[in-house]
Amino acid sequence: MIVNLQVKISTLHLPKKSKILFSICFLFLAVLLFISNTSHSKNTEVHVKIPLKEDPKIAPLEILARYPEKETQRVHFKLDSLLKRIHKRHDFNGAILVAKNDKIVYQSQVGTADFKKKTLLKKESTFQLASVSKQFTAAAIMLLKERNLIKLTDTVNTYFPNFPYEGVTIQNLLNHTAGLPKYFWIAEHKWHQKKAPTNTEMIALLAKSNVQRFFKSGRNFDYSNTGYFVLASIVEKVSGSSFSSFLETNIFEPLQMKNSYVYSFEKDPLKKGQLAGYRLYRGWRHLKIPSTVNDAIVGDKNVYTNTEDLYKWTLGLNTGKLLSKESLDLMYSKGKTVYGREVPYGFGFRIDTKVQNSIYHYGKWNGFSTALIKYLDDDLVVIILEHTSYTAIKALNKKIKNIVAESFGI
Repeated sequence: MIVNLQVKISTLHLPKKSKILFSICFLFLAVLLFISNTSHSKNTEVHVKIPLKEDPKIAPLEILARYPEKETQRVHFKLDSLLKRIHKRHDFNGAILVAKNDKIVYQSQVGTADFKKKTLLKKESTFQLASVSKQFTAAAIMLLKERNLIKLTDTVNTYFPNFPYEGVTIQNLLNHTAGLPKYFWIAEHKWHQKKAPTNTEMIALLAKSNVQRFFKSGRNFDYSNTGYFVLASIVEKVSGSSFSSFLETNIFEPLQMKNSYVYSFEKDPLKKGQLAGYRLYRGWRHLKIPSTVNDAIVGDKNVYTNTEDLYKWTLGLNTGKLLSKESLDLMYSKGKTVYGREVPYGFGFRIDTKVQNSIYHYGKWNGFSTALIKYLDDDLVVIILEHTSYTAIKALNKKIKNIVAESFGI
């Protein structure tokens, strides 16, 4: 910075010695100002958040498109009636969202959020996704793959040398063909601390538990929560950040999912609007389900969100705002065993090409029942989130689809 200071000393009627002294003082002041200014510009701290991500290429999601009210009056009436009926008769306390052709047809919620405080569910209330969380873990892996930080053919031992089950690839974990033992059982029988184990602690426990795998990797299909917690652990190891931070920076923020987060029991504080899971006791009383030794593990579960954010997720994923078409095609393709037999699972999604031609996942954990279904032929998305141990979510999904078909003209 150049500072121009002009003082007409000649106009000052001062003795010669005073003028010399004044000039020296003025020069000293100017030097101080210059040093101060340059020092400030050099030492000013600039705090820049540098996440593990490439330059943002994701355009912000526009305001979610909705069908005009006039076009959806009939389907709204029928779905409102359905929600009221299942709430009263079958203790449904949750939310649903239906979208067609990338436009929301219906969105609502019914029932109670907190039974002790007697507060009602809100649009912003966040549900534990249970196994629907797995698709976020798969997407995190694919983001790392697209950045050439991992390969699907890498084995777990590449990242965790002491992992006791050799030859298990990342793709085996994604497709549930790894044959790993159930970490639930290991935590319940081999973990001897009061505090629930984290992903890092569970990886270490696997190494010394001496529990045998079900089969050698690639030989069969066996749905595995263990595989997805290991995948989340790989994300943490490669990114150098927590799984929660990675999803926040690379998925939730870009897709403007403002009510979404990863929650680990004992580690993270409860969020505003975060729901607890309940079970019905003696047909009338709702008891909160306590956390377990398995609730600090993330990757296979523990993403929390609401219906609108979950719709932003599926919309962003399917319109190429997050991953390339090549990556999405891999996620939506059935896996195979080493013998060439197809398995009904892609990367984080179940695949149905025989009955409904749908990409979907259901979840169930500690009172939460969840569903995200995309019917490809109809370009229809159905999202159901519930938190009081509702048991008929698959049948409910079928009813919702039928109502939309009859009342909205699929």
